Amino acid sequence: MARPAFELAGTRVEPGGRAQIDVPVAKLYTHAPLHIPVEVVHGRQKGPVILVCGAIHGDEINSVEIVRRLLRSRAIARLRGTLIAVPIVNVFGFVQHSRYLPDRRDLNRCFPGSGEGSLGSRVASLFREQIVDQATHIIDLHTGAIHRTNLPQIRAQLTSHPETASMADAFGAPVILNAELREGSLRHYAQNRGVPVLTYEAGEALRFDEWAIAPGVRGVLRVMRRLGMLAGEHRRRRPPPAEVANGSSWARAPIDGILRPRVRLGARVSRGQVLGLVADPFGNAEGEVKATADGIVIGMGNLPLANEGEALFHVARFEAIEEAENAVESFQSDYEPSNGLS
Repeated sequence: MARPAFELAGTRVEPGGRAQIDVPVAKLYTHAPLHIPVEVVHGRQKGPVILVCGAIHGDEINSVEIVRRLLRSRAIARLRGTLIAVPIVNVFGFVQHSRYLPDRRDLNRCFPGSGEGSLGSRVASLFREQIVDQATHIIDLHTGAIHRTNLPQIRAQLTSHPETASMADAFGAPVILNAELREGSLRHYAQNRGVPVLTYEAGEALRFDEWAIAPGVRGVLRVMRRLGMLAGEHRRRRPPPAEVANGSSWARAPIDGILRPRVRLGARVSRGQVLGLVADPFGNAEGEVKATADGIVIGMGNLPLANEGEALFHVARFEAIEEAENAVESFQSDYEPSNGLS
């Protein structure tokens, strides 16, 4: 029996075919239409339907490049199942170089949305109905916010679905953060429907970070192999097992001033360790930014200007901290000398 065609937004994709589909989302003030760009790759053999999406926050362009490279990969030529690839979800934010929608709402806090609500609610509703609800598995690609950078990491609620932990392990990021769900997020909506979903966080907004992009592409392909969607093994050596962090905290600026970091992204730190110094331009007042726990720096600010209370260093806590340090060091050695992490 032949596999049925896959249909999305009124377009049919036959088995063994692929199609680029523009899903109408809204119009600009000028009456010019905006579309969410989608590419569907529909394999000849049955299998999972995986959604890989980027730029739910419109300034997270590393994710756009990950999707582009995924679609150009020869590995998906003999796909089992179906790939729904969405490089840019928040097209409004993307064209404005902004994390948010024009009404300053965060699209990743608007799910499941409503056809009668705000712009964010309507975009979330359309994306959910036309695309998300067709997926059996989801990988949601993100970066740090503007002027902040994230060590490549997976965020997932590992006990939510049997396949979630397996997907997180397959991805190959150096760190897995066992993160609680945030209401209104895509991850919250999908997991409540029983759909396993990973969030990949890496790099900085409005930047192309090769050390974030390349492992993102490889990670998505590894997950697809784990799900049986791709044949064969990855030719590169398997990265060391990621360590799971069950909590994290931010070290914050003690005073207003200019930050001088003392540690780098991915560094192992101890509780009470000085991570950086904040001083006024004259150096008359100076405060120490101290780690609140033992752990690994998985995120940090790139802008040296800080207000009192501002989050500067994101530290993840691990039970097996030496193993976590080894996993991070192994990852960093794979992406030197251009990894930007040392």
